[in-house]
Amino acid sequence: QVQLVESGGGLVQAGGSLRLSCTQSKRTFSSYAMGWFRQAPGKEREFIAGISWCGASTYYADSVKGRFTISRDNAKNAVYLQMNSLKPEDTAVYYCATGAQVVTRTLDYDQWGQGTQVTVSS
Repeated sequence: QVQLVESGGGLVQAGGSLRLSCTQSKRTFSSYAMGWFRQAPGKEREFIAGISWCGASTYYADSVKGRFTISRDNAKNAVYLQMNSLKPEDTAVYYCATGAQVVTRTLDYDQWGQGTQVTVSS
């Protein structure tokens, strides 16, 4: 199976920025959509952003729209999440995932990374 590894998380003050990266170890699912999810303690997993294989179609949850930007580089087998204007409510473990043919079909994302912690302080 493909392996996904996230990086770029850390501690940042409110209003700051972080850029998350996710690299695939294999190219098996390179033609699939990729997405970013997050989960905070005591909360349900939230689908926050997705991108089609060609990058033409994107999705953003209302909670991050206008602040986060998802992109991908198929040549590098990577997907990125640029996070600007961060808020304390963005604090969570962020996961990248793949396996979906349609960006918004969240149940089809069946290959997951280990996650990276993002903490936003006040």
